[in-house]
Amino acid sequence: MSFVARALEAQAPAKQSATETINTLCSRLTNATLLEDRRAAILGLRSFAKEYPASVASGSLRGLISALTKDAEDVDTTKVVMETLLMLYNPDENSPEASEDISLWMADEFTQRQDNITLLLDRLEGTDFYSRRYSLKLLKSISNLRPERTQECILSAPLGLPRLVAVLDDPRDPVREAALDLLIDLTQSSMELQKIVAFQNAFEKIFNLIEADGSIRQGATTVQDSLALTANLIQYNASNQLAFRESGCVPKLAKLLSEGVRTPKPTTPGEQVWESPDKERNLYGLLGVLRMFLVNGSMGTPANQDAFQRHGMLQLALDLSFDNSASVHIRAQALYTCADMIRGNPGLQRVLGGSQVSFSANNNNSGEALQNGDSRIPVIEALLHMILESPTFPMFDARFAACECLKAYFYKNLETGPHFLGYAIQVHEGEEEDPVNVLTTLIKGPQVMQTGDSYRFWFASVIIFHLIFENTKFEDREAKRELMNVVEGNAEAGEDVVTCIQFMASNLIAALDRGEDERVTIGYLMVLCGWLFECADAVNDFLVEGSSFIPSLIRAAARTTTDQPIVRGLCAVLLGIIYEFSTKDSPEPFTRRKLQPVLLNELGRERYLDAIRQLRTHPLVRDFEVLPASAMPGSAPEVYFDTTFVDFLKDNFSRLSRAIDRDPGLEIVQQEAQGVDRDLVDSLRGELDQKIQALEKAKSDLLAMERHLNEEQAGHRKTQETSASELSRIRQINEGLHREHEADATKRDANHRAKIEGLENQHRQQLASINAQMEQRAREATGHAARSKEQTDREIAQLKRARTELEERSRKAETSLEAATKQLNELQSKHEHMTADLTSSQNQTKTLEERAQNAESSLEATSKQLKDLELRHSQTSADLSERDEKEEARGAAQQELDDMLMVLADLEEKRGRDKRRLRELGEEVSEGEDDDEEEEDEEDEK
Repeated sequence: MSFVARALEAQAPAKQSATETINTLCSRLTNATLLEDRRAAILGLRSFAKEYPASVASGSLRGLISALTKDAEDVDTTKVVMETLLMLYNPDENSPEASEDISLWMADEFTQRQDNITLLLDRLEGTDFYSRRYSLKLLKSISNLRPERTQECILSAPLGLPRLVAVLDDPRDPVREAALDLLIDLTQSSMELQKIVAFQNAFEKIFNLIEADGSIRQGATTVQDSLALTANLIQYNASNQLAFRESGCVPKLAKLLSEGVRTPKPTTPGEQVWESPDKERNLYGLLGVLRMFLVNGSMGTPANQDAFQRHGMLQLALDLSFDNSASVHIRAQALYTCADMIRGNPGLQRVLGGSQVSFSANNNNSGEALQNGDSRIPVIEALLHMILESPTFPMFDARFAACECLKAYFYKNLETGPHFLGYAIQVHEGEEEDPVNVLTTLIKGPQVMQTGDSYRFWFASVIIFHLIFENTKFEDREAKRELMNVVEGNAEAGEDVVTCIQFMASNLIAALDRGEDERVTIGYLMVLCGWLFECADAVNDFLVEGSSFIPSLIRAAARTTTDQPIVRGLCAVLLGIIYEFSTKDSPEPFTRRKLQPVLLNELGRERYLDAIRQLRTHPLVRDFEVLPASAMPGSAPEVYFDTTFVDFLKDNFSRLSRAIDRDPGLEIVQQEAQGVDRDLVDSLRGELDQKIQALEKAKSDLLAMERHLNEEQAGHRKTQETSASELSRIRQINEGLHREHEADATKRDANHRAKIEGLENQHRQQLASINAQMEQRAREATGHAARSKEQTDREIAQLKRARTELEERSRKAETSLEAATKQLNELQSKHEHMTADLTSSQNQTKTLEERAQNAESSLEATSKQLKDLELRHSQTSADLSERDEKEEARGAAQQELDDMLMVLADLEEKRGRDKRRLRELGEEVSEGEDDDEEEEDEEDEK
């Protein structure tokens, strides 16, 4: 059996390798004329595309693209083509030919020719599921590899983007999702694409998609993709934001937020309202979209803030911020949204200050009930509870966001900050103790309030730092003076009077000595650096107890270990600020002239500069902008600084580095706030408000004009694209008509050629028949002529013999008249015979002449037919040659007849000579006798 198997194997044909098979299929795809053959080749290539992407792509890519054009009407073929292309873009990872270079080359092949991208966009015109979905997926694959060129091609294609946006109305989820994915990729970086998509009524379509998918509460991936597309369209795009507002989309946005915040009541008792597992992700994305409308400093931000407030979105965001059922990161995002919504807007800052929220005993997640239980309290109070009393790790993100919201409440507002600080001072100096008073928290310090929460003091420090640092220059000093007026102890009662600065400095030194968490130390250092900067009174207040504070700060800044480099650097910064703004009137023993030697001798210039340099290059300062301000799971948050304080440090590092070398005799001249005309200040503020309002109005007008311009440009572009599309459609129709005309002309030419060939065949047959008849007649005429010639030759021979005999007789007659006389009778009888023969010859000649005439008439008829044929087929050279041959045959026959007539003429002449001779001999010869004699002569000769 093995021998037979080996024999069969030896006889079997050689197996083709995969490369050979792919080459064969590529050749068949390129050269096949039948649709079925091309489809079979494509199916074969599809089976190899995953494993051999390089071989298939290099040999068949252009053929596959060509098939999309050639076989566009066949849905099954185009489906297989696009499936093959998608496999080439996503080959098997384990394939030896898999490489990103293949995908890049394919993307270049598509994007280098505008027609290829237009071809894929044209597939969106139909309603076929696979054509639409696969075209969108191919465009996404190309865009991922060559985004800029793909955007250019889609922009250049007639009605390219409108067709893409129109796919969002497709009732099938996979097609809509593919369109969303592609539009998200296209609109990430191109502002021009963003504007065009927005002006195609994209926002309305997006909200319809969100509503159809179940909205925020019950939606899934489609909601998230829709929000991502919305974010791309409005981020840093004031024109699209204006279009969003004016198209009535803000109420729809508020409705989405309301659906995410408020749980609908069940329609029947015991019924539970179902919520999607993606609800929080959807809500987080919605809040992110809201924040993109509220970027600080953006031209459209004030208008967006007012529009959101008009539709109650600020209160909705506040309710979500204090909703116990919401997760921490959702509450934090809602608080960030509230902060963005009021930042820099005095009206909304006042609205926030007057708002209330529901705050329950569990709202701080600490298990400690508030005195008023579950009730509505002012937002500012609720924010302070969240910031100062919430547990550190679980609620840090929400606490940080609440602090940002509180800072936004103070931001560039000359009323809210002083009011908040005044209230805090009033409560602190009152009899009732407020656990959420930031000033009380910092004055008591961690030694008194042993909470174990280091961020409680850090957040309180950040709030105080913003209150005394971020406002205008004169208000800064007023805030600082108000804080400097806060004291403990009654001098009249003999108690020691301790100022607020001295309390905070004491708490700082205690934290340094006790090794408290560095976040506490950094918090106090931030407050003191901001408070003492450019404030000699504060510096002098600090130096009143300088003998207690300065040595501790110098020891902290002089550390040479790598432990706590941030605290070491900030202590050096604080010492530099104290020296920079100290004066000759500073309290002893730390006047300006005495303070510098203390710093140089005990700290040293090099260590001072080294401490500042290490702080400046520390990652937490150097990379502050890119570090996350959130808690990592299972670890303490790595948040040490406030944004404003880091900016303050970076702005003043150089100045503080030079401060140690400044001559003690040179003091910093500071402007004093005393004696300022308040009426003048109010007047200037009024003018500033008017100018700000005028500027905002100008910005609004500019946005309106820009939007109008964008609308005009979009309309013009749409008109151009529509015209181009119509022109393309007309061109296609024209080309189709040309093709049909050419096909009809070709068909008519084919029919005409068939008819001509039929007529030519018919004429050729008729001509062949005529030629055969002519040849037959020619043969017959030739035979008759030959026979006539033979007979004539015989007669001529006989006549020659008779002539010879007559000549002989004449000679005999001349010698002997008698013999002639005797023979006269014989001659007469012979003459009669000859005459009879001559008559017979004449009759035969007449017969031949008649036959010749008949032949001539036949030839003339044939010539006429030939002339008719020549007129009908003048282009045929063969007919001309045949006619010439017939003319030659007729001429030959005519020549033969002429020869015969010449022979007859010779015979007549001979006969005449014979008659003359007979007459000369004295014989009378009549015409009849002549005939008889000729007949007799002929008989004798016979």
